[in-house]
Amino acid sequence: MKERLQTLKQEALDQVNSASDQRALQDVKVYYLGKKGQITDVLKGMGKLSKEERPVVGQLANEVRDEITEAIETKQQTLEKQAIEKQLQEEAVDVTLPGKPSQIGGSHLLMSVIRDIEDLFTSMGYQVAEGPEVETDYYNFEALNLPKGHPARDMQDSFYITEELLMRTHTSPVQARTMNKHEGKGPVKIICPGKVYRRDTDDATHSHQFTQIEGLYVDENIRMSDLKGTLNVLAKHLFGEDREIRLRPSFFPFTEPSVEMDISCKVCGGDGCSVCKKTGWIEILGAGLVHPNVLEMAGFDSNKYSGFAFGMGPERIAMLKYGIEDIRHFYTNDVRFLKQFHRV
Repeated sequence: MKERLQTLKQEALDQVNSASDQRALQDVKVYYLGKKGQITDVLKGMGKLSKEERPVVGQLANEVRDEITEAIETKQQTLEKQAIEKQLQEEAVDVTLPGKPSQIGGSHLLMSVIRDIEDLFTSMGYQVAEGPEVETDYYNFEALNLPKGHPARDMQDSFYITEELLMRTHTSPVQARTMNKHEGKGPVKIICPGKVYRRDTDDATHSHQFTQIEGLYVDENIRMSDLKGTLNVLAKHLFGEDREIRLRPSFFPFTEPSVEMDISCKVCGGDGCSVCKKTGWIEILGAGLVHPNVLEMAGFDSNKYSGFAFGMGPERIAMLKYGIEDIRHFYTNDVRFLKQFHRV
């Protein structure tokens, strides 16, 4: 039995040394040291030995088992180290190679223009207000001095959902809602950016869905001169310090008096060209003093409070500022177009 144990030890050590991977090493371990392994099989015959031989064979069996176990553990460490080195070699990254540039996105041109205008007005003490795009007929029209049947409603051909619900045609309802929240107490100083919807034929200068930014300032003793000064700051911020503005009489149901604002043409400097249609001026937005009826419907005393409002289209501003000829470029998601304004 001693000879058998010595033989098994030598066989096991040889197989451990020749094991080329973890799986082969595990097979050796199971074959010699497992519950049904060769060492266990030898020990089953110890019952046939004399009392004097049993402890001697038992001690030898433990020594053989320990030597084989130690050899397996040593070999296992060697194989693990080799596996790690192989993995490092196979997955090595050549740091001397140039890196692959990642495509970094940027803000859409319209968002950049809107945020620029927001930053300007918030620096002047305005707050940014938002409201629902699905609006009630009351806030979209009636609260803005456009009762049912008013002919000016035809100026804004609308997407109606029900008789009393529609997709908002301007962001003015946000002004009406905000004034209501103030419960007749000023000041109210907000700008309202957002999407609006009108039944319009899409072409180079029109879209059924576009964006607007409207502003409102209601307080005591607000005058037309305050509006003109604000619009002058806006024009110079957007188009340069050399831009001049002019206000022309116009009509909007929710302002009285109402004006259109023009800026001097940057192409011809006011001399007249094809861009400004030989006038030297380009229309940019509409504005006016808040109509007393609008103030009264919102709970303000029109004898105490006055205010001004203005509205502009970021698309038009972007087209004028960056020389874009077709409004549809903003919505077709052509990456070639968008990349031109990546850093705007």
